[in-house]
Amino acid sequence: MSHAEGVNIKRRRVLIATTAAIGAVGVGAIATPFVRSWYPSAKAEAAGAAVVQDISGIENGQMITVKYRGKPIFVVKRTEEMVANLSKVTPKLSDPNSEASVQPEACKNETRSLQPELLVVEGVCTHLGCAPTYRPEVGAADLGGADWFGGFFCPCHGSLYDLAGRVYNGVPAPTNLPVPIYSIDGSILTVGEA
Repeated sequence: MSHAEGVNIKRRRVLIATTAAIGAVGVGAIATPFVRSWYPSAKAEAAGAAVVQDISGIENGQMITVKYRGKPIFVVKRTEEMVANLSKVTPKLSDPNSEASVQPEACKNETRSLQPELLVVEGVCTHLGCAPTYRPEVGAADLGGADWFGGFFCPCHGSLYDLAGRVYNGVPAPTNLPVPIYSIDGSILTVGEA
């Protein structure tokens, strides 16, 4: 009598199919976390995503801060007087035409903005990365008196920027505050590319 005569072929096929199915589920269970680890985390995806902000509630002369890619973005609603004062500080600026600075092509103008009344800049000093403070008051005695028409002051090393984010001469910061890519649709500001 041969060894193969006592084997139940139907049972053997069921056992092989069951073992293969359990093996496939096991491989899938092990491979899924491994493959998912290749995808960026939710935090990483959010860091690169565009930021949408309703700016209808910003008062004239007021600044708000939004976060984009881990950096503060200063949004200032400038008054007509603030915009008019930009030309008064031009001779005191290191890069008044923003030739050595970062901004979208559409913002290469005196106001460094898409709309003259709205400034959108990264709130990070170009010297060593400190956060400048918003100082909109004209004639501040601690910032130059009659020569100060409002802007940003970096408390770390004394860099000064005007209300277009342009850096003054003779301060540690080498370039103007960067202007991120942004768009405005009515009262909705989108920082970054949607």
